[in-house]
Amino acid sequence: MEAFEIIASVLGSLSDLSTADWVFEQQVMPHINAVTKHMQSQYSALGTTKIENGAYTLGDVFMRHGRYKQAMEFYERALAGREKALGVDHPDTLTTVNNMAMVFDSQGQYEKALGLYERALAGYEKALGVDHPNTLTTVNNMAMVFGSQGQYEKALGLYERALAGSEKALGVDHPDTLTTVDSMAMVFHSQGHYEKALGLYERALAGREEALGVDHPDTLMTVNNMAYVFRSQGQNEKALGLYERALAGREKELGIDHPRTQNTLRSLIDLHQSTGQTEQAQSLQARLHASKSPRN
Repeated sequence: MEAFEIIASVLGSLSDLSTADWVFEQQVMPHINAVTKHMQSQYSALGTTKIENGAYTLGDVFMRHGRYKQAMEFYERALAGREKALGVDHPDTLTTVNNMAMVFDSQGQYEKALGLYERALAGYEKALGVDHPNTLTTVNNMAMVFGSQGQYEKALGLYERALAGSEKALGVDHPDTLTTVDSMAMVFHSQGHYEKALGLYERALAGREEALGVDHPDTLMTVNNMAYVFRSQGQNEKALGLYERALAGREKELGIDHPRTQNTLRSLIDLHQSTGQTEQAQSLQARLHASKSPRN
């Protein structure tokens, strides 16, 4: 149990916004696997707050690395403990519910995700208020699900609520506000409203560069998304420049093996192939094949 608590404590001190932390988590994953495998047989006999919080932390780690089965197992353990110790509507319990919904969302199980988000939202509104950041995060997450389902009007309605609340509670340039701006832009892009999408991406990019830095992962995500819009418009030179910026930044900050870096690599390969730049495409393809992506 001591090893489990140490691992959970170290991981709990990390931030999922730090690229160095993501790399560290990947490096220590064999140790995480060994400790959690050993602990599985002991969970039923343990019910301490440290164990439940540690289970939640490990759920977060596994989710960040796309290991959804393990993430759900640890979230379920954390949820059972928190419901018993804190109550079904305690904010910590609801945060676990919200994150379980994120796992289902990531797996394309949208109805399950929405059911959990609805529970989290109702609980947050009651316990924290309609404009609390936790409440608005869940609103934003629900909007993402509707967007993934192609229910764009529902998505935009929720994004508008989340944006208004975030601007009021956190400010117009707060990272959480800008995340909603970026997400709304994705919906407009999906609808073919390219100019609206670009207007929102430009706002998100300017805010993120100022608040987070030019090479922060969130900044680079907006750069990558803008490139995708230009690609959709057939403005390949603009798309190329932005993809190259995103790739350089992601390779520097995340490494060649990170999924986001590899997604940008694939986008660049596709762009070069579609424009007849075979040599450039082959060069990037060789880099992609030479890398060793994390396997779950």
